[in-house]
Amino acid sequence: MAKISEKLNNAFNAQIKEELESAYLYLGMAVWFEERTLDNLANWFKMQAEEEFAHTMKFKSHIVERGGSVHYPALAEQKQDWTNIMEILEASYAHEKYITEKIIGLHDSIRELKEYSSIYLIQWFLEEQVEEEDNISSLIDKYKGYKNDFNFDHHVKRVE
Repeated sequence: MAKISEKLNNAFNAQIKEELESAYLYLGMAVWFEERTLDNLANWFKMQAEEEFAHTMKFKSHIVERGGSVHYPALAEQKQDWTNIMEILEASYAHEKYITEKIIGLHDSIRELKEYSSIYLIQWFLEEQVEEEDNISSLIDKYKGYKNDFNFDHHVKRVE
């Protein structure tokens, strides 16, 4: 018997799609950087894609643990024709703010449905989104100080 409501199960499956599309978006950004030999930025966004995939697995595991049903929907094609680094950085920041709103919506649903066994999962994601927005915001601030894209790329480091 499912311990998760159908409504929350569906909402978590919708978030799985968001997380997978986030990974897909960041992979496209990573390739854009890689094609321009901006290898550190490519690595930064590749690692971001891997993190989004890990988020997908957290939702998947929680659904299964709560007796729900996981559904992997078709993914939408993501933008790949970027014009410059700042466009990508700003799009990343806007995307993370969008995901934050989705997570807040899940938090509200959990409270409304009184499915408190999922609250710790969502609290983890709320904290994660603070970190996600801060990471990309910091990268934008750092980029503004550079005149040369290759010099900026040389100074981008991400260790996980």
